[in-house]
Amino acid sequence: MRAQIEEQLNEFLALYEDSKTKEAVEYSLLGNGKRVRPLLLLSLLRDYGADPALGLDVAMALELIQTYSLVHDDLPCMDDDDFRRGKPSNHVVFGEATALLAGDAMLTSAFEVIATSNYQPQVKVDLVSLFAQRAGLNGMILGQSLDLKFIDEPVDSLSELLKMYDLKTGALLATALESAAILIDRQQDREHLANIGYKCGRAFQVQDDIFDVTKTQEELGKSVGSDAAKNKVTALTFMSLEEAREFVASTYGEIRQHLVDLKLANREVYEMIEYLMSRKS
Repeated sequence: MRAQIEEQLNEFLALYEDSKTKEAVEYSLLGNGKRVRPLLLLSLLRDYGADPALGLDVAMALELIQTYSLVHDDLPCMDDDDFRRGKPSNHVVFGEATALLAGDAMLTSAFEVIATSNYQPQVKVDLVSLFAQRAGLNGMILGQSLDLKFIDEPVDSLSELLKMYDLKTGALLATALESAAILIDRQQDREHLANIGYKCGRAFQVQDDIFDVTKTQEELGKSVGSDAAKNKVTALTFMSLEEAREFVASTYGEIRQHLVDLKLANREVYEMIEYLMSRKS
């Protein structure tokens, strides 16, 4: 399924005129990402008994939004990170202005992909609404706003921090899973799937907090130690390293139980969750 995602992304970008901005998009979008969100979507479709090919356009839109968010997050005015996906960040190679445009292009293109897909009109409307809400002012953008706010203002509790993790990371993971329900008209499962996605986001972010103090840049393929250098609050502000590891394991255990409750036909999405739990970077 990963090869199909890569092929779709390459074919989509081939439609655009060559430019420095397109080159910057290709630099960040193609090749090195884990494709976690697209693969969660396609795995869930297969577990529901549907053809994963049904979700390829949505998978591409998910990866466009994920990569846009990473390019913008790395900018000096945001998280100011110089290394991403095993290579220098987009703005380091292309400059801040082009990196900003590349991120804008990917966000816009995500909606173009859905709008020009072969899905039924109501499915398109539902998908566009979901993507806009989760990527918008009450979603990923609010999460990044809180991340910036917490640099200067103290975070009083773990629950505040987890809210930011829900928005920055959980929102798009929830979108991936809910999109499967939209595509196959399983509206009754949407709330359940969103809950799974948000829990995945919390576990994923706490894992990243652990990696930031236990891994090297070479192991992770991105900058490490930057949170401590900027005095940023992380989960390790509120719990020990061992407690953080227990939180991750416990959260993934809850996710497994939620998946059992869905009574899916196959186990591909379970395997994706196991991959996330055991990931080393």
